[in-house]
Amino acid sequence: MRAASRPFFHAGLLLAALTCLAWLPAMAHATPPPIVNGQPMASLAPMLAHVTPAVVNISSKTHIQVRTPYFNDPLFQRFFGGGVPRERIEQSLGSGVIVNAAKGYILTNNHVVSGADSISVTLHDGRTFKARLVGADPDTDLAVLQIKADHLTQLPLANSTDTRVGDFVAAVGNPFGLGQSVTFGIVSALGRTGLGDTYQNFIQTDAAINPGNSGGALVNMHGQLIGINSMIYSPSGANAGIGFAIPSNLAARVMQQLIAYGQVRRGNLGLHVQRLTPSMARALHIDATSGALVTRIDNGSPAARADIEPGDLITAINGARVHTPADLHNAEGLLPVGSAVTLTVDHQGKTRQVDMRIAAEKLAHIAGGKLDPRLNGAELRDPSTSDATHRASGVVISTVDDGSRAARNGLERDDIIIGVNQRRTPDLRALKAVLAGGPPRQLMLIVARQGQVLYLLAR
Repeated sequence: MRAASRPFFHAGLLLAALTCLAWLPAMAHATPPPIVNGQPMASLAPMLAHVTPAVVNISSKTHIQVRTPYFNDPLFQRFFGGGVPRERIEQSLGSGVIVNAAKGYILTNNHVVSGADSISVTLHDGRTFKARLVGADPDTDLAVLQIKADHLTQLPLANSTDTRVGDFVAAVGNPFGLGQSVTFGIVSALGRTGLGDTYQNFIQTDAAINPGNSGGALVNMHGQLIGINSMIYSPSGANAGIGFAIPSNLAARVMQQLIAYGQVRRGNLGLHVQRLTPSMARALHIDATSGALVTRIDNGSPAARADIEPGDLITAINGARVHTPADLHNAEGLLPVGSAVTLTVDHQGKTRQVDMRIAAEKLAHIAGGKLDPRLNGAELRDPSTSDATHRASGVVISTVDDGSRAARNGLERDDIIIGVNQRRTPDLRALKAVLAGGPPRQLMLIVARQGQVLYLLAR
């Protein structure tokens, strides 16, 4: 059974989530009672009485077939027989938040339900229902479920931009599968990024968070949802006082698209960038010490129409400082298609402001990391007539960054991904469809390379 937590992002960063029912009377650190509407609160119980019925426990099951990579190879079957693959069942436990009682919509983390064959939701009153996956977005680690049930309680969404460092918060979820639990703390930081490959703008809290709390609620003292608990930083796997939640404003935008389209329709600016190093800055006579250095521009993209050139340095987007390519990537990915964008650009020692709009993402060309973190560093494109010499129909690897995760997984430039997890992928649309439910537990790539077919198990 797998806990509702993702592996460490790096050096002990463990995805997990947050908390729900029994308020802990004894805490490691004493805090004064919060004041709401000018009156001190002797207890959180009245507020939590409205919150806890809206937080649910989620159980998902995934059937994993254990087979050799050559199971479908005709030569293997001829000599050894196809046999019957063994099967094991992986179970994930997590939490969710009812955000629309009338329609039964529940917000949770993508990693709680990713790849699941069946999903069950248990309410605060003990009722259990089968849930339908409305849509999932691995890039923000959010998913929307739907159940058909009466007498549901929903949580109102707060404007998360009003959240301040030092605000009191409570986290509600299902830690360690023990049942609904509640913890209490403060907001310790805002706008946290750089914690993995996803789009990030986390609320950081010291409210105790443990595995099994993923997808639970982070609420303010008015009982309003300010975040969806998503991960913790922990060298040991248990709470270390640093937890992260996805802000409610971001969750609401993603939820709207998942309900409308089943996926998030993202756009891009057409920029390919890299980190600015001191040696690169000296070579290009750039005085700045940080920023996103432009290496390539997509033809016909907003960046091309704005006359941005390779060698330009992006130092800010909509007034927010860009220190690294991840900063630009986060800001770009969190803006809806059509959004107005102002870039601050250092061009040959002169600073200028460039206005443009986020354009719809072109399916013909995409960064592999946007589809699955294990493909990070690979640039993917649809096949063209010039690929006919490969005698294979599939997604073409146009570039692979040295030392990237894709490179470590054995992918090379000009490889053609012809199948994933025993399903054919003749083009990017097919590959996206295979990975639409979020990164699967196992990613087996069937790759055509120089006339040979290889099996690569991506990790």
